[in-house]
Parts: sequence; structure tokens; C-alpha cells
Amino acid sequence: MEERLAELQLIREGVRQGPDPAATERQHAKGKLTARERIDLLLDAGSFQEIEPLRRHRAAGFGMDERRPHTDGVICGWGTVYGRTVFVYAHDFRIFGGALGEAHAQKIHKVMDLALEAGAPLVSLNDGAGARIQEGVTALAGYGGIFRRNTAASGVIPQISVMLGPCAGGAAYSPALTDFVFMVRDIAQMFITGPDVVQAVTGEEITHLGLGGGDVHARVSGVATDVYDDEETCLEDVRYLLSLLPANNRELPPAVPVADPPDRPCHALLDLVPTDPSRPYDMRQVITELADDGELFEIQPEWATNIVCALVRLGGHVAGVVANQPLSMAGVLDIHASEKAARFVQFCDAFNIPLVTLVDVPGFLPGVSQEHNGIIRHGAKLLYAYCNATVPRVSLVLRKAYGGAYIVMDSRSIGADLSFAWPANEIAVMGAEAAANVIFRKQISAAADPAATRERLVKEYRAELMHPYYAAERGLVDDIIDPAETRAVLIRSLAMLRTKHAGLPSRKHGNQPQ
Repeated sequence: MEERLAELQLIREGVRQGPDPAATERQHAKGKLTARERIDLLLDAGSFQEIEPLRRHRAAGFGMDERRPHTDGVICGWGTVYGRTVFVYAHDFRIFGGALGEAHAQKIHKVMDLALEAGAPLVSLNDGAGARIQEGVTALAGYGGIFRRNTAASGVIPQISVMLGPCAGGAAYSPALTDFVFMVRDIAQMFITGPDVVQAVTGEEITHLGLGGGDVHARVSGVATDVYDDEETCLEDVRYLLSLLPANNRELPPAVPVADPPDRPCHALLDLVPTDPSRPYDMRQVITELADDGELFEIQPEWATNIVCALVRLGGHVAGVVANQPLSMAGVLDIHASEKAARFVQFCDAFNIPLVTLVDVPGFLPGVSQEHNGIIRHGAKLLYAYCNATVPRVSLVLRKAYGGAYIVMDSRSIGADLSFAWPANEIAVMGAEAAANVIFRKQISAAADPAATRERLVKEYRAELMHPYYAAERGLVDDIIDPAETRAVLIRSLAMLRTKHAGLPSRKHGNQPQ
């Protein structure tokens, strides 16, 4: 037995080191960590339990029978993050460039099945060259099994993809099916067809990073949750995100004790938010003032910047915040903002995370491009997501809430449990100036002094239909509150709603707007 154990120890050490020390050096020379170094950063020290480390492929053609390294290019297992179980698989670029073959895929299938059965989050550390060409269609079938499992796990366990190298072709669809996609600048790329194919088909010349680098997906396509300068910072943020999420859809997000008093007055809000509805301000500062210890985890901060989606803690309990951003495009809703917020609302609803909506919206973005590109169907996605959500929902109108955008931003009429407003709120079909132009157009044009008449009629309209208490008098707002009391009101409201139980009609699934 001692001889057998010595042999096992020797094999294990070889597995840990990898087949070729030069391959490790090449990985480091590219500014990239190895798969095991990445797992060590992600998981609590000493917690990783590997599965199938001795697995080898069975392919025989094209010289593959002479190259049969252990692990087959992917490291799978589980460990803990802040003491809570997390499953992980990591492509090992040192072996076959991290390319996926039959055995490689079966290992990933195994860890995905275990994650779903155990009800624990799954993190994939992606650094692979796609399907292993030498194994033909069996490699492609392996991707199909991953996609099917991604879909089965959607809304059941959190799924996080971390892009730490190339991800091309069909392989890119697995990260796209997960809840969050993190990317590291300069080393991660994602695209369906590479630069060579793009040039051959369209004549366009572009680099790998220009086509599918981290900045492109964080700012232009919206594929990436965020992009980071280095792997260490990226993986630390993945750990932080996991600390905010429940293990699965049957649990509530983890609550923690906090020193920040739940009834802390937020006097700074009076200076942060101007009463003039046309003056911009940074909604992130408002969220920071409200959150425990001023901490928030923003989702897609560089894409669709006219809306902010973030996870925070309020009174030690996690909440999802959706807020218009007056600092960008005056906070209007457009196609991208609607898509971003709709997906975030759906995620929060799937994982029992209550929603707080901070409203300061002038409407939907007008324009031929928006209409022709489907603002109707894209805006309907956000409406559908809110109407379908059964988690606790609290909305707050900070300043203005005009037109259909007011309805879509979780108004009482679409199911918000509680709706509050600050004393300077304007809830109306449209702004007073625009409304006066429509209603009193003939009267203004016929007046001896059109400008003076228009100004008088605007004041009359605002006084009659847009005063801060109009919506409250009609039961559309539950209360008008002092901004300094906002944190306390939100925490009390969410505490009351924590035991909320709301059902949906019996159905296989809805038909979400596309």
C-alpha cells in the first residue's frame, strides 16, 4: 500500500504541475495565470476538492493517442467562498489550448450536474480555444450538453462566467446563457466569427480585441457585466458578488449584521438631488448614501449608462436597485436601458432578491432610430419583467416621472407593493411645458402675447395636475416622505415585505417580448 500511495502522490504532483513546465512559463509570459492559480484566488484557501483529475481522452487519430495528459485540459470541482459552497471549472490553456473534447466536456457536464443537484452557484473560468478539431463532431456535441445544462440551471442556481482568454465560435454561447460575464482587459476575447473571417466576408479589418475584447463587450455590446485590468481584481469582485447571492432559488440572499444604523438620516440627499427637474446629478451617489456602509455592486456600469442596476445591502439584507441616471441622457429609457434593467429585474426575481426602484425619468427616448429598432418590443421587456416579478417591490419617485416610462418603472399600477415620493415629485403624462403646447395650442397661437399666455397656462397646468400631492391624493403613491428618511422607510418596508407570498397563474411559461 505504501508503494501504491507513493505512486499516487507522484501522479498527483504531476497533475498539479501540468505536462510541461514551459507551458506554464508561456502562460505567465502572456500576463495570464494558470487554471489552478485562478481557482486558488477564487476559492477560500485549502477548500478546493477536485473531481476527475486523472481523466484522459480516448481519441486515437491525428497523433492524439500519443498525447494523453491527465485532466484533459479542464479542472473541475468545488470549494467555498466565504464559507459557502461554490462549484467551479477552469480551462487549462496549457493542455491542448484549453480546447474542448469528449472527456473534457464530460467533466464539465459532471460538475454542472453536481452544482444543480447540490443547489450551489457555478463559476466557469474560461480560457479555451474552442472545440478540439481532432475529435470532430463529438466535441461539438459536448458544447450542446453544456448549453442544455446552462439553460436547465438558469434561475435555479447563480451562474457566473469569467473570461480569461479566448472564447470563439459556439463556445461563446455558454457565457451568454449565464447570469454574469466578467472579463479581463487585454487577455479576454469573445466573438462568434474571428477577425480573419470578418475580413474575408465583409472586407472589414479589425483586431481580436477590437472585435471582442473586454472594453467592447462592457461598453458597446452589453455582453460583459464588467471589465477589469487584472485577474486578481476580477476574481475578488466575483467573490464579492457571490457573497451577495443566495445559493439557489429556494433560499433568501445571505443577511449579515451591520453597524450602519437602519434609521440613519440621509440629510446629504437634500443637497445631492436638485429640485429643478432639468438639472443633472449622479444617481450612484444617491444609492451610495442609502446603502449600508455606502457599498454597492453595480451591474454593467459602462453599458446603457442612462440606467443604474446594482446590488446593495439595506439593514443587512440584499436588495436590487434599478434607478434612472440623470447624469446620462437625462435618465431616459431607451432600447439598451430597457434590456439591461429587464434582465436585472428577472435575475432578482428568480433569486428572491427584493427590488427597489428609484424613479427620475422624463420618458422614453424619441427618435426614428429608436422606433425602427424596436423600442416598443424592447421597452415591453422591462414592463414584462416587472409585471412578472413576485419578490417585494418598493418604488420611490425622486423628482419627475412622465408618461409611459413612469408606468414601466414599477409604478403601483403594475404591481409595486409600496410607492413613495419626495416632496418635489412631478408625476404626469408629460412635462408641463409639453402638455401646455398640446392642450392650449390654439389658445396660445391666438393670443396677443403668446409667450406670456403660454407661461401662464403652464403654471395653471402644473398647479392643477402636477403638484406633488396629486398622485398621493388618488392613492397612486403611498406617502410623500422626507428625503432624509428614505433609508429608514425603505428598510422598514422591505422588512415588512420579507414574508410576502405572491403566486402567478398556472402556465408552462410566459411568452416574453423579443
